[in-house]
Amino acid sequence: MNKKAIILVSVILLSLAGVFAFQSDGAPILVVYKNPSCGCCASWIDHMEEAGFTVEVRDTEDMNAVKQQQGVNASFASCHTAIIDGYVVEGHVPAADVTRMLAERPAILGLAVPGMPVGSPGMEQGSPENYDAYDVMTFDGTGATSVYHSVAAGSTTKL
Repeated sequence: MNKKAIILVSVILLSLAGVFAFQSDGAPILVVYKNPSCGCCASWIDHMEEAGFTVEVRDTEDMNAVKQQQGVNASFASCHTAIIDGYVVEGHVPAADVTRMLAERPAILGLAVPGMPVGSPGMEQGSPENYDAYDVMTFDGTGATSVYHSVAAGSTTKL
């Protein structure tokens, strides 16, 4: 088996293991795939932990394979991909939106904040008045998308 095939099989197995990871008390674990050197990913993980999520980090150099395996369209891609209770969370999605998704259980593949908007969780830099407006988007794996939550320019997601 060549190196690419081994990496792909490893990503698939890790992805399947992360789809339904739960704590002993039954609460879902947020499994985050990220590049080992990404600082904004670490800041987003801190945001999620501050919101009460239990996080398991899986560092990988091949984020494209993770995104492909999880059905994340390139137009929605960001720096990290997370899985929680069968849902995909792509990029700097606020913890409140993940909590809402888990409570509502919509028929979607997941949520995404495309790109890396300044002011989104993990991307807080500079003054809040300079923070970008951005949308948290739903995606379903077939190309259907919708706005789940719009965040106004200058807004913060601090808990």
